[in-house]
Amino acid sequence: MQATINYVARSAARMAYFANDSSRDTVVLDPHVMTITDSRDSGAELDRDGFELVAHRSQVIDFADAGEVARVHPGEIVALLESVTSADAIVVSGPGVLRFAERSALSGALDNSRPARFAHVDVSDLTAAQFAARSQPEGGRKPRRVAHYNVWRALSAPPQDVPLALCDARSVTADELIPADAMFDRDGVDAWSFEGLVVAHSATHRWHWFRDLTRDEVIIFKTNDSDPAMAHSVPHVAFDDPDCAADVPPRSSIEMRAIAYWF
Repeated sequence: MQATINYVARSAARMAYFANDSSRDTVVLDPHVMTITDSRDSGAELDRDGFELVAHRSQVIDFADAGEVARVHPGEIVALLESVTSADAIVVSGPGVLRFAERSALSGALDNSRPARFAHVDVSDLTAAQFAARSQPEGGRKPRRVAHYNVWRALSAPPQDVPLALCDARSVTADELIPADAMFDRDGVDAWSFEGLVVAHSATHRWHWFRDLTRDEVIIFKTNDSDPAMAHSVPHVAFDDPDCAADVPPRSSIEMRAIAYWF
């Protein structure tokens, strides 16, 4: 399909974007109509393309119940990523993040609950190294490889009006990834921040999406990998499906982040 991807315009000043009060964002959108390929049958692979669609049935009954998610879901994510990556250790690095398309009354009502509307990578190399060192399992061994993953699950029934687009890691160059400050604000106060990446346009980018996602499958995509022989990171962004009916339920989703270590 042809759809609009919101890139970020290059700027001489360092940019910042905020988890909740997006009116404070200093990024300037640079939208481009791009081809976005439905990749259900593409055989996309995590270490080659940077993302993969995997069947996965969770035992969580109510993803809106933060307590249940905290009790059940991290262990499921660890088991899933151990199976997919064969890493020696997996550490879930944060709670589940629920997001809701803008037509939902819950969009923006919860902390960091709006879909990301410009192409970005969650962490820079600097942030990835810092987070990996902070979460590394005890034992003193230096990992030979560390990779950061996002596990993304649609909770709303298909079709999704605001799907997730993912850019083939092999089609992205370092020059197109621009360091920026990811700001986590709560009730008007800046609580913490780290360095993320926003993405400048290139006509050579290859964008993908997965049509009609169900609750029993997840997209696993890579946000950083220390091994230069592997896909490094995947720009991603929410986009409006131009072919989706206007009256479908607004998209809701949950994402879990985890770090894998090989020793």
